[in-house]
Amino acid sequence: MFSHIKSLFVSLTIRNYRLFFMGQGLSLIGTWIQRVTMGWFVYRLTGSAFLLGLVSFVSMIPSVFISPFAGAWADRWNRHHTMIITQIAFFLETSVLAVLVLTGVINKDVRFPLLILAAIQGIIEAIDAPIRQSFVIDLVQKRSMLPNAIATNSAMFNGARLIGPAVGGFLIIMFSEGVCFAINAISYIPVIITLCMIRISYPHVPKTSESTISKIVAGWRYSWHNFPIRFLVTNLAVYTLFGMSYTTLMPIFAKDVLQGNSGTQGLLMSTVGIGALTGSMILASRKNIKGMAPRLVLTGLAFSAALIIFSFSRSVAFSMFLMLFIGFTGMMTMASTNTLIQSVVSHEMRGRVISLYTMAFSSMSPFGSLLMGSLSSRIGARYTLLICASIFLLWSLNGLRLIPHFKRSILRMLISANNTSVYRTKVITPLPQQL
Repeated sequence: MFSHIKSLFVSLTIRNYRLFFMGQGLSLIGTWIQRVTMGWFVYRLTGSAFLLGLVSFVSMIPSVFISPFAGAWADRWNRHHTMIITQIAFFLETSVLAVLVLTGVINKDVRFPLLILAAIQGIIEAIDAPIRQSFVIDLVQKRSMLPNAIATNSAMFNGARLIGPAVGGFLIIMFSEGVCFAINAISYIPVIITLCMIRISYPHVPKTSESTISKIVAGWRYSWHNFPIRFLVTNLAVYTLFGMSYTTLMPIFAKDVLQGNSGTQGLLMSTVGIGALTGSMILASRKNIKGMAPRLVLTGLAFSAALIIFSFSRSVAFSMFLMLFIGFTGMMTMASTNTLIQSVVSHEMRGRVISLYTMAFSSMSPFGSLLMGSLSSRIGARYTLLICASIFLLWSLNGLRLIPHFKRSILRMLISANNTSVYRTKVITPLPQQL
């Protein structure tokens, strides 16, 4: 039993990754407290589904313009030092938000600071996300340990999602939204401290005359000409636009559809965290990525079907049950996509390809939030979710026919990158030329 648990968290035996895990774990709880609080705060303040979507849009749209550059920078910059800078920036931005809310500067008549701070947060996130994703391999060093590290990282993220929303809903009732924002600001302090304790030596990167734009174009060309990356990035973009953006509507479902309060919203989001954490543990128990490609498509089908059923639910208990399933399948989609991309990508292209992964999520999220908010203000939250989930269901059904080609292409890229150890322990012989 002990050996099984140890293998489940094998990446935590590495000092650098363990420090990162501890700091990020505390910080992410604060992040989830703020996420559930921000949605509730905006909807309580304005009663506008459109503004609810607009705040999310403004906080994520910077990724469309900045993430490609951040990906190119991630291949050359000291990712460790950059992470410290971005976490300090998050701390300062969130502290300002907390002060403005606690002092009443932001109120139902003065809303523009919310949009300004959301945009600043989006800019920081656009720089931080590609570098943070690439940073995982720097921490564990061994690519064969990458699937476990990503799964463990997902477990940390979803453990925080389990705790954060429930705590956030409770704190809103007991205190105020401003207190929740202040707690999130404080939660950045542990991650800054642990990042400073990490020791990483980066090899010297020779100077090149190639421009940043040329590097970005080369990364896009590489991603487009490799079918697994092209499919994974596109699938994630469609998933985010029509599926994952359901979170924008959670305050409306909690308050208007299920006739609850902020505690109801916290319970729903925490239930998502339970499902997602379960999926993370299952992924962490796997030693390789074999079979991950077809499961990615099947979990997309299950995720969209669960959302469709959720749109009809008027029972809190049944909605929480569906949220378990939605959290499980949604996490499997995100983590599997991340693991597959980082397993097949060549080292020199890692940052640029990860920036596309980040763009597929972060740049589609604002449009998904705006879409959900706009549609919901016209046809209601239930019909909005039904339509969007149905679109993703049709997309996933189309993905079923691509599974054989998808699997063969992944094997070719693993062999090309000399990284067959993440697929299976046996040596993989080269595929026939016609494949």
